[in-house]
Amino acid sequence: MWELRSIAFSRAVFAEFLATLLFVFFGLGSALNWPQALPSVLQIAMAFGLGIGTLVQALGHISGAHINPAVTVACLVGCHVSVLRAAFYVAAQLLGAVAGAALLHEITPADIRGDLAVNALSNSTTAGQAVTVELFLTLQLVLCIFASTDERRGENPGTPALSIGFSVALGHLLGVGHGHGFQPPWRNRHTDHSRDRHRDPKRDTYTELSRGTDTPEIHYTGCSMNPARSLAPAVVTGKFDDHW
Repeated sequence: MWELRSIAFSRAVFAEFLATLLFVFFGLGSALNWPQALPSVLQIAMAFGLGIGTLVQALGHISGAHINPAVTVACLVGCHVSVLRAAFYVAAQLLGAVAGAALLHEITPADIRGDLAVNALSNSTTAGQAVTVELFLTLQLVLCIFASTDERRGENPGTPALSIGFSVALGHLLGVGHGHGFQPPWRNRHTDHSRDRHRDPKRDTYTELSRGTDTPEIHYTGCSMNPARSLAPAVVTGKFDDHW
């Protein structure tokens, strides 16, 4: 309990709150369907990866920059943090994530925000398949974190912030993607336009995408790897359909 009286402990908890807020804000923001610039798989993966790398570099010396309840639990199991610190970290991460999603929700136009990239099953993915994918995505992330921050390594492991950022980006390259429900406008030139006979000419492809009629789909779950990232948009939008 002595940790509660430590200023360093309070700073670390606040750092987790702030880091998770910023991570969710920028990460979810990169997945918004703006009609003039639809998000790509690479854009989303790079945004989440760069976000983690930046925050680990900026705040890692204060709290360790877990920014993820799964990472905190793994550190608890590995005896890297106390039960008390782990509990406060997880609470700060969840609150920070919800705050970041709520802030993004409020500053984004209603016809753009959609469901704030909430994690959901797609392309006939079953719950069992989704759990397996998330287990492997989170496994490679936690493995990368433990390996890149292991003080027992003799050789220079490089910059942990960079390797952890790459790990997050790698997970999103698998878990996030455009399904066959979306086709860029420049690929529609040689497609069948028979369905356009009854379409309002004032509604172009970009407009339909922004309103959700042909929205980009996701592979598997949309890549969570982070319970706080999954909880935040679900709380703000009230969509808990696949929130297991």
